[in-house]
Amino acid sequence: MTDLTTLGIAAIRDGVRDGQFKAREVAEAFNAKVAGADALNAFLVKTPEHALAAADAADAARAAGETLKPLAGVPIGMKDLFATKGVATTAASKILEGFVPPYESTVSQNLWNAGAGMLGKLNLDQFAMGSSNETSAFGNVVSPWRRPNDTAPLAPGGSSGGSSTAVSAGLAPGATGTDTGGSIRQPAAFTGISGIKPTYGRCSRWGTIAFASSLDQAGPMARDVRDCAIMLEAMAGFDAKDATSLKLDVPNWEAALSADLKGKKVGVPKEYRVDGMPAEIEALWQQGIDWMRDAGAEIVEVSLPHTKYALPAYYIIAPAEASSNLARYDGVRYGLRDLPEGAGLQDMYAATRAAGFGDEVKRRILIGTYVLSAGFYDAYYTQAQKVRTLIARDFERAFDECDVLLTPTAPSAAFALGEKQADPLAMYLNDVFTVPASLAGLPAMSVPGGLDKDGLPLGLQIIGKALDEQGVLNASLAIEQRAGFTARPQAWW
Repeated sequence: MTDLTTLGIAAIRDGVRDGQFKAREVAEAFNAKVAGADALNAFLVKTPEHALAAADAADAARAAGETLKPLAGVPIGMKDLFATKGVATTAASKILEGFVPPYESTVSQNLWNAGAGMLGKLNLDQFAMGSSNETSAFGNVVSPWRRPNDTAPLAPGGSSGGSSTAVSAGLAPGATGTDTGGSIRQPAAFTGISGIKPTYGRCSRWGTIAFASSLDQAGPMARDVRDCAIMLEAMAGFDAKDATSLKLDVPNWEAALSADLKGKKVGVPKEYRVDGMPAEIEALWQQGIDWMRDAGAEIVEVSLPHTKYALPAYYIIAPAEASSNLARYDGVRYGLRDLPEGAGLQDMYAATRAAGFGDEVKRRILIGTYVLSAGFYDAYYTQAQKVRTLIARDFERAFDECDVLLTPTAPSAAFALGEKQADPLAMYLNDVFTVPASLAGLPAMSVPGGLDKDGLPLGLQIIGKALDEQGVLNASLAIEQRAGFTARPQAWW
């Protein structure tokens, strides 16, 4: 019999529906794989009983002749940024250690309503702040990929590093991620999987631990484009509990998938040719352009003149919102409380936050508090918001000339853990290609395009117009079919 853990979401769904295997067999196979992969540190909490309960419900429904739910029999990993009722939720931070939510996030509830089961809660950069999954309070996630003849552990990308590692290593057929400035797309590129950040507001933020509220967006990470489309359909939808949620019907993205791009125009932004870009990234981008042309698209060069200001603007806006959002962690209501003997309220706040927040979180809170302070608000925060508006306008003008944009996802393949930790600016530059779409709230997807000279995955990014997830998925499918990417990491863990 086929190793069930080699199957993706569509294959598991169809196999359970057709009676090729039982949902419980799938859940047991993935639970066993998760249990044997502690060396990757992808899971913070394992919930095998949740996966088995959902599987048994799917098998019972099929035995009773009922119509199966869209994700019946499919077990997934849940990024530990989504509140899960009765299951510890920490955002990979000591300040939330031991917190067990009495409620369920809307995105996770939507997935359970669709029949999915939970294999466990996935590790991440603390409060989703990071590009390498090295800021987690519970240890680094390790990429399943290795350079040949080199045992140095590699970064799985961040912040959704637990999700990217779980999917890439075959521990889960799909996983949830969140993307504030690239945290779905960059880890997907690093580990040779697919991931899409939908239009801002497509997926509810309710019950998702906040980093930067005007940027945070949930999305799926899976082995291929079809699986992402299936999972996104289940995750998305209007939620009255989220004021930024879009009151729109969820399209049937899977049914409308098409790799035929005849009549479409693909834009290539000239500003994304940054100084010092590795030749391999440049070559992959050109290969992607050729694939788009082969799929029937017309290639046009477009300009996004304010691109160079995107990263500085992002690293003002996101920390500013983080400093506001993270003020709720004060040691009073939930989570960690550090109360030195004889301490007053202010002392307790300071001690709790000093002990509970990691260095990167503290750095961003400090930056955010600084740019929001009275003397600097107009000089930094107001200016950054103006730049954000200009970046969004750049995209609008570019989309007058094309349907989607094609860029690299990240400026390099995965780097070694520890390689960039001492230089925050070098780490922040990982987001140079992903941040602009986040600032504009646009849908964007990473798909694997090939391998670098060391045999590590490289990704290509498709950026679409607001609400045009279908266009993004279709262009990504065209790349996927032509790239023929089948590389998988060799198990060493």
